[in-house]
Amino acid sequence: MNLTISGHHLEVTPALRSYVTTKLDRITRHFDQVVNIKVLLTIEKQKEKERRQRAECHIHVKGNSLFAESAHEDLYAALDELVDKLDRQVGRHKTRLQDHHHPAPKRVM
Repeated sequence: MNLTISGHHLEVTPALRSYVTTKLDRITRHFDQVVNIKVLLTIEKQKEKERRQRAECHIHVKGNSLFAESAHEDLYAALDELVDKLDRQVGRHKTRLQDHHHPAPKRVM
C-alpha cells in the first residue's frame, strides 16, 4: 500500500502524519486490497472560521477508486469525519465484491 500525505498552506508535522496513518489503519484492517491512498490536508483562506480546514482522500482499491472530503474548524475533527466516510464507502465496496450466490439446494427424494 502506498500512502501519500501532502499539505496545502500547511506543513505536515510528524504528529499529524502519525495521526493520519493510525486512522487509516482502520480502513486497511477492514479491507486489505487497498493499492494506493492519497491524503490532501488544506487550510483555506476564508473569512468564517468554521469549515476552514479540509481533508480530502483518494483511495484506489482493487476494482474501484473512492473519494471523500470533509471540512471542519479543527483539522483532527475533519480527519475523523473523513475516515468515517471512507470506512462506510469501503464497507459498501466490500459487500458488492462478495459472492452472494448460494449453491442450489439438493433435492430430497
